Amino acid sequence: MNVDELVRDALREQAGDQLPLPAGFADRVLAVRRRRRTRRIAAVAAATAAVVAVAVAVPMLDSGKKDVRPSGVVDRKEVNAHPDQSPPRDLISAGGTTLAAYYVQQTDKETKDTAVSRRTYYLLNPKTGKYEKTTKWSWVAVAPGSATAAVLERDLPASRIGLLDLASGEVKRWIKLDHGVGGLAFSRDGRKLVATTYRDNPDALSKTQGSKDWSPDMESSRSGFYVLDVVSGKGPWTEVKIKSDPNDPTGGSFLNSRQDFALTDDHRHVWAGNPMGSIGKQFWDFTGKEVSAPAGDKYLEWFVDAGKSPNGKLVAGDFAGEGWKTASWLVDALTGEKTKVRGQQLLAWVGNDKLIAWDIDKNVKNEFHNRLVLVTIGSNKEVPLSGFRQGNDADAGRWEPVFAQP
Repeated sequence: MNVDELVRDALREQAGDQLPLPAGFADRVLAVRRRRRTRRIAAVAAATAAVVAVAVAVPMLDSGKKDVRPSGVVDRKEVNAHPDQSPPRDLISAGGTTLAAYYVQQTDKETKDTAVSRRTYYLLNPKTGKYEKTTKWSWVAVAPGSATAAVLERDLPASRIGLLDLASGEVKRWIKLDHGVGGLAFSRDGRKLVATTYRDNPDALSKTQGSKDWSPDMESSRSGFYVLDVVSGKGPWTEVKIKSDPNDPTGGSFLNSRQDFALTDDHRHVWAGNPMGSIGKQFWDFTGKEVSAPAGDKYLEWFVDAGKSPNGKLVAGDFAGEGWKTASWLVDALTGEKTKVRGQQLLAWVGNDKLIAWDIDKNVKNEFHNRLVLVTIGSNKEVPLSGFRQGNDADAGRWEPVFAQP
């Protein structure tokens, strides 16, 4: 049964329950580790993603041509759901939007007072439809078409970017750079790669005096970005200086230790979150000149993974807190008008009228006991895609999804 058949007879129900906080809320309200410890701001690691499709066009690694080929995944149903699996072992997808990978984060202690937050990735093998564990990479961004991923080695900032063939697990080409890279994001069409550069490891952790907890570094070392052509591996580096916080007598920065850049859908600007800024984000042209938010991008939220719909008309918003058991906002990209859709946290678009989200079960009060679901705009129906995650946000072993659209 496809999604349309599942939602055709959906009834709009209104639940009067008190709403839980959104999934991942505790992660998103973390301290920016600066010397003024009373300030708290939102922090979320953005995930770059990929798609596994039956046949799509993606840039080849060694030419300007397009490589159109089947992914090799056996199950090509519109919805591939495994509500009995958490974390997933087998392909999860809906209407071409695919769980291309997921990762588990852990703290690796280096000295008594220093550590690094590292990711262990589970990448979808496009031939087998299975998720396979790898500890080689600190960061993985999968290109549309699922044939190639851009990867960074374990120690950050990295001096080179690998282009990994997902089917064979082999790096086919390395792109060497003059500035160390800590984060990667593909453009929507997969032809460009934005690499965020840092002077120090953006995932470094430390303990402040008198504390037993590991915390991100107090200052951001972000230095700028590359916008690279995937085929040629070439592109200039652009410096972006960080403004000092006028309220911090030590001259601390506005930013979280990791605050990566991404490319706007029109491929004309890069942007990033700025939690302490007036609109919560900033935009630049490719020369590094800061510009006003482009039309259609002013309502983007850097901590909401789903971003804009494929047609650019809607922007996925934050937790709405009412309407159903859980709900999130959808924002008109031009007018700012808001509507609601089911789900705690919007993760990825499925076409222009459906999304994949985290959500809890209607009878569950624990906000962290959530699973992947498919929701439809204008409907109360949702389709479970994965099993429920266990534990709380800070617990070790909780998996985080990496999605991509076709």
